[in-house]
Amino acid sequence: TNAILFQRQGTLDKARTEIDKAITHEKTQGKTKTWYTRGEIYEGMASSPIYGKGLAPGEGTKTAFESYQKAISLEGKDGEYGKLASQKLDGLYGLALNAGVESYNGKEYAKAIDSYRMAQQIRPQDTTAYLYAAYASEANQDFAGAKDMYGKLQGIGYKSPQMYGRLLQIARQEKNDAEALKVVQDALVAYPNNKAFMLEELNMYLSSGRGKEALDKIDRAIAADPTNSNLYAVKGSILDQDKQPAKALEAYKKAVEVDPNNFDANFNLGVYNYNKAAELYTKASKMSLAEYQKSGKKYEADGKKYFQDSLPYFEKALQVQPDDRATISSLQKAYLRVGRPADSEKMSAKLESLNKK
Repeated sequence: TNAILFQRQGTLDKARTEIDKAITHEKTQGKTKTWYTRGEIYEGMASSPIYGKGLAPGEGTKTAFESYQKAISLEGKDGEYGKLASQKLDGLYGLALNAGVESYNGKEYAKAIDSYRMAQQIRPQDTTAYLYAAYASEANQDFAGAKDMYGKLQGIGYKSPQMYGRLLQIARQEKNDAEALKVVQDALVAYPNNKAFMLEELNMYLSSGRGKEALDKIDRAIAADPTNSNLYAVKGSILDQDKQPAKALEAYKKAVEVDPNNFDANFNLGVYNYNKAAELYTKASKMSLAEYQKSGKKYEADGKKYFQDSLPYFEKALQVQPDDRATISSLQKAYLRVGRPADSEKMSAKLESLNKK
């Protein structure tokens, strides 16, 4: 009774003192009303900018949660206070989540995880608390806990490329190649056309000496989806890494044929021509005077033609992604090589502007 009176007066610190006595007193410790009232008092304190300071981070929400649960266990969800406690629990979700965020920001990751777990119990199908708990576990270097949370997310039907990316990062931090491959393969089941995951899987095949399998896999994907420009771009990347530039060139050209706006294919075609040009200029620069007089000018002329050939691809890539620094930088150099200093200056100015952002 004293606790309720203090609660009504708004002196929650005094109400807390009294209710904490009531939960241990033989006449009141078994009453649903006692536990329900305790939940209200601690919830009120957790929400108060004044009385909240008298609690440890997350303490108010945790105690309120446990108190409402105790009330439900004593009376069931259909009793007078059981119904009220159930309603209160649902409203407590936001408090639990905020308590977790507060602890996380204070780098008290274990406390944050406790609060997020509480939020999960209140709303088992809500994904936010699981995600936040996974992030807190990662921050706490508890990779097993993070994987457990991501697993629970998948269990309630959640999926996102970012989640698979985090799982892949964890597998790599643990130096677990088999698990990394499994994560990527699971990601591709969820997102079969995700170019990043395709590249990850194929790079894993290549790095483990399974280049032929990687190419077979991409060829099968192309056969199943021949109008998917990204697949050709990925194939080009694989062939590039496998030191097969001529075949890579064919794949990139096919990608652009299927989709003229494919950024990666256009950029890589630009790079191919740019590199050919650079090779020729380098050869010319290393010639003796006699050799240069004989064929050096031809090397430079051929090189300039390759620089010229790179421009349409870089320009298209820039049209697709106007702020891509690598494309702007490549264009700046190529324009200079073909005698277009004004255009080269424009690219330099654009790059400088981006770097200031």
